Amino acid sequence: MADGAGGEGGTGGRRALPAASGKPASRVRMSAAQRREQLISIGRQIFAERGFDATSIEEVAARAKVSKPVVYEHFGGKEGLYAVVVDREVRALLDRITTALTAGHPRELLEQAAMALLGYIEEETSGFRVLVRESPLMSATGNFSSVMNDVAHQVEHILGAEFKTRGYDPKLAELYSQALVGMVALTGRWWLEVRRPRKETVAAHLVNLAWNGLSHLEAKPTLITARGR
Repeated sequence: MADGAGGEGGTGGRRALPAASGKPASRVRMSAAQRREQLISIGRQIFAERGFDATSIEEVAARAKVSKPVVYEHFGGKEGLYAVVVDREVRALLDRITTALTAGHPRELLEQAAMALLGYIEEETSGFRVLVRESPLMSATGNFSSVMNDVAHQVEHILGAEFKTRGYDPKLAELYSQALVGMVALTGRWWLEVRRPRKETVAAHLVNLAWNGLSHLEAKPTLITARGR
């Protein structure tokens, strides 16, 4: 006879299992800080999937398995949750790019900025989708455009010094910085969907165009920072 036939009766030399109590296992209660982080994480994912307008507090609450008043208690509403999510992503992206700008050579700096942005897109896809989606709201920190504007200002200082060294008009550094950062940002949005070629190749071709221009493109560009490996 199959084992299951005598499982509860103790025949076959096995100990009988204790009877179920009928009570569901109690869940560990989250602290207020843990609950807030959970809601931010869930909100980030839904805003990335649906955008601001199509996201509802009901869905956030349902995914978190809490009531709507809990979400309102932490953020005051959808707008408050969205602002927190965007502010965090803005800081994360800006910190990543700023930290990457360490080399002294302008071409290496361009490579580092491109790789930092593409790395963020690859590793924090939901966050990037939140930033690039259109929203009727502006958070306290801003949005993707404001982040790229901040990066452009940093690049402007780098280009300004380089222009002076080469005898170019440093007043044009702002124009060129906006053009360079805009090119990388727009390409990043495209790469978000296609994910090919790999980010190192994308960065190398971006730098190839920016550094060499169309008239002197390299057939198979590589990153300077990768050549010594």
